Amino acid sequence: MNFTRTKIICTIGPATQDIGSLRRLNKHGMNVARINMSHATHKSAKAVIDKIHKINNDPKFNYGKIGILLDTQGPEIRTGDTELTMDLKVGDEVTLTVRDQVDVETSSIKINYKDLIKSVSEGSKISVDNGLINFKVLSKDEETLLCKVLDGGKLGSKRHVNLPGVRVNLPSITSKDLDDIEFGMKNNVDFIALSFVRDSEDLEKLQKILDSKKSKAKIIAKIENQEGLDNIHQISKASWGVMVARGDLGIETSLTDLPNIQRRIMHACAKWGRRSIVATHLLESMIENPTPTRAEVTDIANAIYEGADAIMLSGETSVGKYPIECVKFLKSIALKTEKFKTLGYEKSFSPNSDWQHIGLAAKNLAESIEADGIIAITRTGKTAQYISNSKPNGIPIFTFTGNKKTLNQLTLVGSTESFYLANLSNHEKTLENVSKILKKYYGRDGMKFIMVSSIFSEEHSEAIQIINI
Repeated sequence: MNFTRTKIICTIGPATQDIGSLRRLNKHGMNVARINMSHATHKSAKAVIDKIHKINNDPKFNYGKIGILLDTQGPEIRTGDTELTMDLKVGDEVTLTVRDQVDVETSSIKINYKDLIKSVSEGSKISVDNGLINFKVLSKDEETLLCKVLDGGKLGSKRHVNLPGVRVNLPSITSKDLDDIEFGMKNNVDFIALSFVRDSEDLEKLQKILDSKKSKAKIIAKIENQEGLDNIHQISKASWGVMVARGDLGIETSLTDLPNIQRRIMHACAKWGRRSIVATHLLESMIENPTPTRAEVTDIANAIYEGADAIMLSGETSVGKYPIECVKFLKSIALKTEKFKTLGYEKSFSPNSDWQHIGLAAKNLAESIEADGIIAITRTGKTAQYISNSKPNGIPIFTFTGNKKTLNQLTLVGSTESFYLANLSNHEKTLENVSKILKKYYGRDGMKFIMVSSIFSEEHSEAIQIINI
């Protein structure tokens, strides 16, 4: 059995957007396809979504279903659009300006954030191009900042700007994000990742938009700055899942503290029973190289030890040379790492309802009798999530649902293997169909399972049953 608890998210781009590549990625372990709206157009995104829907609806398709995650760009600050490349040397003094003139002097760098000047003070740090170039503010006037280059390099057009420790006065959902979210709802995406989430109000705004269109898409909160980190518990409670977006987090917070920050976020996810995703630089070296570094392998293993529901690839699968090999490596690392227990994160979970207690009881019972798996019969997927929250070690959760949207969204729920059953109303018939599927899955009979079902709990006294197949 090639089962892994940890799900794999792949960012789709020029290297993988054809249907053949999408099939191969899924065959080797991809559970969710990410569409990054910082780079994708609606036309290119729809082409990918249509291909995934085609794969999911193909009756001959015998791998796992593919979930679709639309990742918003969020509020971004960038340098100006210019044909010039500035070669910045350490110790140089340059001017950062918010003026609108195009013909600023070549020693000036245009920034598209009108509140830049009042947001920073003398001594503040400004990072550009994902932290590769850094400035220290020496002085300022009404329209410009005089800065010293701390880390130099070649600065091109429209480079990303970070203001570490500064609350950016931009809307959590920009006009571009609104257009992209509307597009995502129209095309039936399964998840929407909201960038730079600062507090639970940001998530409430997005939920109202989804509710207005009766969209069932689940919200993933991306934690990318100190404010989001400070509010991690309220954000976790308000979201369906949380992404540790280590790219901007490593710039906006302390890079040397990033491993501890990751653990803080993972702990909050475990405590509140939310899906958790670790992203950025998992296999960055494999964009150009056929094998990962030893440090990358260890980093991935640590994310799995911490109980991550999913790990995410970005440039590795969107523009990299070895996208299929990246997925194979993630799958192999997960298979070997999951043989060891998580780092106590299952103990962080605090059940706060009867069904969450039942999920924890099912996990404990399955481990005590060394069950072959846990069966969850569900319409909404919540039963499977409750069991997944308890982090069953090495025991798969076989989830059966008659809701195709739920089936797709279970692609981000750790420990689950999900199957579609059109009719769940009859207990005996459902159990018969489940038995057939699991015998085929394992290639044998004589197995023992724990079955959990809220659907049948009213007509059958036990919400948890031990069954033999």
